[in-house]
Amino acid sequence: MTDFGDFYQLIAKGPLSPWLNTLPAQLSAWQQESLHGKFRQWFNAVERLPVMTPARLDLLHGVTAQGETPLAAGQKEGIEALLRQLMPWRKGPFSLYDIEIETEWRSDWKWERVLPHIGPLAGRLILDVGCGSGYHLWRMVGAGARLAVGIDPMQLFLCQFEAVRKLLGGDLRAHLLPLGIEQLPDLRAFDTVFSMGVLYHRRSPLDHLLQLRNQLADDGELVLETLVIEGDDRQVLVPGERYARMRNVYFIPSVNALTAWLEKCGFGQIRLVDMTATSTEEQRRTPWMTSESLEDFLHPDDPRKTVEGYPAPLRAIMVARKA
Repeated sequence: MTDFGDFYQLIAKGPLSPWLNTLPAQLSAWQQESLHGKFRQWFNAVERLPVMTPARLDLLHGVTAQGETPLAAGQKEGIEALLRQLMPWRKGPFSLYDIEIETEWRSDWKWERVLPHIGPLAGRLILDVGCGSGYHLWRMVGAGARLAVGIDPMQLFLCQFEAVRKLLGGDLRAHLLPLGIEQLPDLRAFDTVFSMGVLYHRRSPLDHLLQLRNQLADDGELVLETLVIEGDDRQVLVPGERYARMRNVYFIPSVNALTAWLEKCGFGQIRLVDMTATSTEEQRRTPWMTSESLEDFLHPDDPRKTVEGYPAPLRAIMVARKA
């Protein structure tokens, strides 16, 4: 099973050390409960991957690893076959020894929208909430993060992250823990906290914002990316059973309403830095994610609406400081 011992040693001294009062017991319980029907298959695929040491590694412009020479055909086919056992791949893309993992989301596009508007990440302690496969953790490392910690309870995402880690040489500056934010104590230790694509999945969005604030050190920076709608400070969409065929979408606020929520939860210096409609080029079906994607979620006669008739996905990036 997954060994989190390296992470425990990393945080044993420093601002995250109080986490050790609860974290080992939580992860031990998770190990005991990891009985998802496919988890052992996914874990075995990761175990069979070699640990590679890239001759050329670029985490600044993407997540790209190359060897001194191309892999032998058989070795490349074997690695690709193991990575395909971890489908669907949703967040990326990854270029690993000429194996191109074309993920559903062009997460690199989101990163390019975020990075110019936030404080420098060099030397910072970072938390990424709902990090998926951990693509952005590697980009944070590429931007100089001292330590990038991602949390996401999905077992497949942990396996995808560990697979990529092995092919990147086992880098210990990024870690993914299979937890939800509600399982974290109030650490008040991270210099930057990211929550991207999470808020609208929370039944209580203000509680989520308070949980994010409670992870930040004094004057720490929040980077919040979420679905929004157009409207005034009282405008909030509460979808019915589904939004863009997703069941777990609860509240989609206007930017003004979201700003009021952030103020109410103790954030200041709140800025809207980007607002972009999601396109079918940014979220799409690929050979590495073959099920339905955004094209199937939009109204066939009017792509400005979802199949349910709601406004099509519009995503905002907000940056704020812990007040």
